[in-house]
Amino acid sequence: MDRRDFIKKSALTAVGGLLMATPIGNIFAKEQNEKPENEPIKTNKIMKVLLINGSPHKQGNTFTALSEVAKTLEKQGIEAEIVHIGVKPIRGCIACGQCHMNGLGKCIFDDDVCNSIVDKLGDADGLIIGSPVYYGQPNGSVLSLMQRMFYAAGDKVKNKPAAAVCVCRRGGATAAYQTLNMPFQMMNMPVVTSQYWNIVYGMSPGQASLDTEGMQTMRTLADNMAWLLKKIHADGPDYPKRESPKGMNFIR
Repeated sequence: MDRRDFIKKSALTAVGGLLMATPIGNIFAKEQNEKPENEPIKTNKIMKVLLINGSPHKQGNTFTALSEVAKTLEKQGIEAEIVHIGVKPIRGCIACGQCHMNGLGKCIFDDDVCNSIVDKLGDADGLIIGSPVYYGQPNGSVLSLMQRMFYAAGDKVKNKPAAAVCVCRRGGATAAYQTLNMPFQMMNMPVVTSQYWNIVYGMSPGQASLDTEGMQTMRTLADNMAWLLKKIHADGPDYPKRESPKGMNFIR
């Protein structure tokens, strides 16, 4: 064996030993980790976001703002459904506790839209609630709806990303926006952000579409919601394990 054949044989032997010592799974794992940074996240699950129009006007400015979100979600491959709460009265919670008895999971009162929306929560992967601003507050009907559906069916919204959208003529939107967001934080729902607070301005129906920054904020909100949902469901939800609630009343 001359020197050239010896070097060739030694090199082949070294490569063979390296391959034998490296598990095939590690090679594949390395290849998977070298994906381009901007490669789209792939998931087989068809995800859905429920958008609640908390305005008495079915196609007013709140609807315009939510529609901009919905269109952007659809472009991202996320199904979007806008539900209008309507103009019929919505009961406030009377703290009877009947929804928690016998595993009911719904409000004991079934004469308004609350339970029909609770049914939709089970199929939704994300939630967005929009409301006009009345005296610096959200519409009273949407507040009644939120308080009853979250108390009765909290398990259906836990861990699901959520966002609030407020529409006003001029002022009070930030206070209303904060009010809508507070229940999400109590229900272990990740709050989805945007490039600004989710506020759109408009008075007459359709004027919200003229708020170019507001419309862009709605699109950014939708993109962020889609991104977060895809991240969560890419490899299957792996939610954190939480302690059992330990309530403490300050007056005993």
